Amino acid sequence: MPSRTPASTPPRYWPRKMIVQPSPINGKGLFAAEALPARRKIGEFEGEKISRREARRRAKIQRHIAIVEVNNNKAIDAAKQKHGFRYINHSCAPNTYIRIFGERAEFYTLRRIQAGEELTCNYGETHHEGLRPCTCHNKKCRQFL
Repeated sequence: MPSRTPASTPPRYWPRKMIVQPSPINGKGLFAAEALPARRKIGEFEGEKISRREARRRAKIQRHIAIVEVNNNKAIDAAKQKHGFRYINHSCAPNTYIRIFGERAEFYTLRRIQAGEELTCNYGETHHEGLRPCTCHNKKCRQFL
């Protein structure tokens, strides 16, 4: 008899404690529950693996986009995830970055992050096509995503 998977499976790679809670940047955010060292892998973006074409189709109809294109043909859609890096918000002065490795999107710290600090990354090019106002509130803000 096959084993039943719980409705909310824990992240595959999440070596550090993090929590999802309301964010001053946008909606919910991902926060460090403990101090994180600089230049370390802290986790992976998880979700449904889809084609780039399907990702772009979904991006046009979703209000909150949680999609990372990992190469020319594949993307990861985390819209249905209830935990993890789908909640990482954009900042024009981020404290993490995304590294694309094959069909995976890994997150690394840029600097030491304090417990309680919100994790952010620079989204770079987005499906918003420069039309969504940025809400990072940083002095270096580029104003739109």
